[in-house]
Amino acid sequence: MSLSEHLPALLVVIPLLAAPLCVLLRHPLYAWIVALASSSLTLLAAYQVLMQVRDGSVIRYTLGGWSAPTGIEYYIDSVNATVALVVALISTVVLVYTRAISQKQLVTDKHYLLYTAWMLCLCGLIGIVITGDAFNVFVFLEISSLSTYLLISLGTQRNALTAAFRYLVMGSIGASFILIGIGYLFAATGTLNMVDLAQRIPEVQESRTILVAFSFLTIGLMIKAAVFPLHAWLANAYHHAPVFVTAFLAGTATKVSLYVMLRFFFSIFGADYSFAQMFLTSVLLPAAMAGYLLMSLVAVYQTDLRRMLAYSSIAQIGYIVAAISMVSVTGLTAAMVHIVNHALIKTALFMSVGCMMYRMGHAHIKSFDHLIRSMPFTVMAFIVSGLSLIGVPLTAGFISKFTLINGALDRGWWLVAASVLVSSLLATVYITRAAEVMVFNRNRVGHPQPSGMNEAPVSMLVPMWLLIGLSVYTGINGTETLAVAEQAAMQLLGGFE
Repeated sequence: MSLSEHLPALLVVIPLLAAPLCVLLRHPLYAWIVALASSSLTLLAAYQVLMQVRDGSVIRYTLGGWSAPTGIEYYIDSVNATVALVVALISTVVLVYTRAISQKQLVTDKHYLLYTAWMLCLCGLIGIVITGDAFNVFVFLEISSLSTYLLISLGTQRNALTAAFRYLVMGSIGASFILIGIGYLFAATGTLNMVDLAQRIPEVQESRTILVAFSFLTIGLMIKAAVFPLHAWLANAYHHAPVFVTAFLAGTATKVSLYVMLRFFFSIFGADYSFAQMFLTSVLLPAAMAGYLLMSLVAVYQTDLRRMLAYSSIAQIGYIVAAISMVSVTGLTAAMVHIVNHALIKTALFMSVGCMMYRMGHAHIKSFDHLIRSMPFTVMAFIVSGLSLIGVPLTAGFISKFTLINGALDRGWWLVAASVLVSSLLATVYITRAAEVMVFNRNRVGHPQPSGMNEAPVSMLVPMWLLIGLSVYTGINGTETLAVAEQAAMQLLGGFE
């Protein structure tokens, strides 16, 4: 067998082996090199896997020689291959960025713990995405969650421990709901293989067991994805975690949970059962609309950039959930495109905030008077990424929102289309308010700015601008991204092969 045939296994094995190696090395530099090399190899493997399934084919990789449904398999199509590539890309780029700022914000003897937890989190997230076994989703979910709790707790303030504990409580509740739902699925069908579940559920879908399983999974996934109103854990976690950890999690964790939502609702239960018989649109759409309207409004009144962007993330999740609720090719295309675009945009935004914190020591908006004078590259990165978040034409965010509005209009949901525009106007308010302070406000008494150039290190600026460049390219030439997303949408609506 060639190495290319084992790429699905390598996606999980590489970061899993890197984690204990970081513990054994313990040296900050060596642990970082191992983590970066492992993440880069995972990125390369994810890209090769995506190239193999771009034509609509599917990879079914069996583990241990036990064929499904008896054994465990990895099931990879264009849907999860795209998500896996995004997760690996964000991890690799942010790891390059992390080296300089972690030396300043993290105690030296905790660096190896950072990279160990990072690799375990990457392993868990990739595993969730590519596994074809429902119980394995829970196993990998716990691996990523436990490592995420540790990553958040590494924040410099004591509030980081509180935020990690709150996330632990909410995350445990969500995981418990998911585990119970999977247990009921097994009780009703006698299998945990996702393809097999999709074939057997229609035979027993009228039973109360399937109803309970569907209900528990819906609530658990909404908690994990931070869908309004089950979003309470996200704002504190993003605010108090180290900013480089927040950049990584903002681009990966909730996106993976949204992918699992897509996989369960469309591929396993089927769109007809989930949305026609169980009226899931009546649950998800109001929650999504309330999320992107209310959370955008809350973001307007925030005085800390990290908290502002945290509430903005909840609003962006609302867009994706609204797109999922449309149950159409256009809607699912918008969901997939926005999963990718928002991962790039929000990661770049948090990286720009990290650059500001590297020099200024905080993220208070009112203290950034005329920051463009001393940190022009960082401020411009924030502005460009912010414009993409708003959805200005020629940006990645515009492609996402334009597709989302088209999907809403195709369904005749004029109120949804209008509310998306209102939410975008609110995003314009909180982004331009911060940008105005950085560009136009002159120094006030008590907020002196450093004179001359005082930019963040090049090792932080380059990866940040790399993501911004990808985002701008996607906005200008969005046909390729839309084509991949549309193919993924059709595969989701068609179910498993």
